[in-house]
Amino acid sequence: MKSYSLGRLASGALVILLSTFSLMAATSGYHLLKKYTFGAAEGSTREYFDYITVDSAARRVYLSHGTEIKVIDAESGALIANISGLKQDHGVALASEFGRGYISDGGQGKVVIFDLRTLKVTGEAKADKDADSILYDPFSKRVFVMNGDPHSSTVIDAKSGSVVGTIDLGGGPEFAVADGNGTVYVNLEDKSELVAIDSRSLKIKSRWPVAPAGAPTALAMDVQHHRLFSAGRDPQMLVVLDSDSGKVLQSFPISAGVDAAAFEPETGLLFVSTREGMVHVFHEDSPDKLSEIETIKTEFGAKTMGLDTKTHNLFLDTADFGPAPAPTAGRPHPPRPAILGTFHVLVYGR
Repeated sequence: MKSYSLGRLASGALVILLSTFSLMAATSGYHLLKKYTFGAAEGSTREYFDYITVDSAARRVYLSHGTEIKVIDAESGALIANISGLKQDHGVALASEFGRGYISDGGQGKVVIFDLRTLKVTGEAKADKDADSILYDPFSKRVFVMNGDPHSSTVIDAKSGSVVGTIDLGGGPEFAVADGNGTVYVNLEDKSELVAIDSRSLKIKSRWPVAPAGAPTALAMDVQHHRLFSAGRDPQMLVVLDSDSGKVLQSFPISAGVDAAAFEPETGLLFVSTREGMVHVFHEDSPDKLSEIETIKTEFGAKTMGLDTKTHNLFLDTADFGPAPAPTAGRPHPPRPAILGTFHVLVYGR
């Protein structure tokens, strides 16, 4: 009788423990930690912001802010430097092994090269108009610049800063990721496709549809398990693809205006941020099963995002927005304008 009671007690304790773990797994626990406010970008007449790049090792965050790149301390949010003199910058790629950073300036159709130690501009390379997303591929030691309107990618040798080729993508590129083994994947927004590029031969190896998503922008990858996470705006969906075959394995509805995604291998969490002020949080239960565990409410316009892999914090930026102007025949759904000088950074963590 005594041992039976102890057994029942032990079983009950196990159920409570498992229930506790289940509840912990059901939410990420992310909430607003800090907010940093900055003024208008130098020489800017409108409030514009784009990609966020986090250098977790160097404890720096690079913020695309219209005519400048703001570099802030990842711990304190203190402004370290402004890389200015740009027309409309978009993204930053870091080639740390060569001590160089690369900025895509779509307004000038070029890439600005800077020193990672001094944060001073050291040169530039010609890209093409609407130079947008940019990434460094450590396998080929090359920087890939995605030129939106020309539907191309300019490829730069990261060590020399020289252009080594141009790839005709056959569609308007958005986010890109590298698997570290010689393949660069790129979302083509206007074609609702994802293409795989051989980073050495600069040839397109595969071209895959992302249905049921459409107009894909954000892209992240689980390199270890060969999974791609592509998020689109029309329809508003996240899809999970096998990076070897291009097969769509799962899909999930998301909120409007997706523009960034980040996967964290250590926790198995995937973060997808949208203009509507939402970060959708998913957990990779297994390579073949993703589950949405919660949605973090942020601020309207906070669609760009960077992940600090050291602290697991998320950096998002946005601005204050005015009311939408009256609709016209040419613009039946005009967007709300960002108010100049209200740019700010939001930090979310556990």
